[in-house]
Amino acid sequence: MTVDGRLARGERTRAAALDAAVVLATEAGLHGLSLAQLADALGVSKSGLFAHWRSKEALQLAAIDRAVEQWQERIVAPALRAPRGVRRIRALHEARIDFYAARVLPGGCFFANTQFEYNARPGPVRDRLAEAFRRWTAFLEELVRQAVDAGELAADVDVPQLAYEIDAVGMSAAMHSRLLEPEAAYRHARQGLLDRLRALCTDPTLLPEGRP
Repeated sequence: MTVDGRLARGERTRAAALDAAVVLATEAGLHGLSLAQLADALGVSKSGLFAHWRSKEALQLAAIDRAVEQWQERIVAPALRAPRGVRRIRALHEARIDFYAARVLPGGCFFANTQFEYNARPGPVRDRLAEAFRRWTAFLEELVRQAVDAGELAADVDVPQLAYEIDAVGMSAAMHSRLLEPEAAYRHARQGLLDRLRALCTDPTLLPEGRP
């Protein structure tokens, strides 16, 4: 029981540290994230964190993995409760905008920030980010393909192109909301994706105006 208790406490400490690391990465950059910086933010010793991550790079890679998990929990999982097809695509986009609007990460979107930060920095961290982005793109394409197969989008829809546009609208909202009027950015992002889907949908009544 003692061993199990220690393991549980260790896992809770690790999870809390990674959540803090994701926040710090959005505020000060993933490249600058270090064990010392994280220890200062948490008010713990660096040696305590060293038991979980043996290097700065290991911490950075773990922070990426945690950001992916957070994305799955807060954006993907809620969307998958919507019916397959165009309504699920819209639900995914709405969940993404809701996540941004809630300011869960005070420094903005982890992936929007790190994509710009690491686009010219080769190495394992960039590779891990690129892999996460590839999986996200593949997921978007799969949702579009499902909508085509369901007959809710025309058979001649360019699947990769539409997936690209869906992500681009979300990325634009992430960036504009940090520098300009956030509510306007979110409103434009919601309406922009809705208009695009309704123009392509075989039954636009599946996508009514307003919040779904």
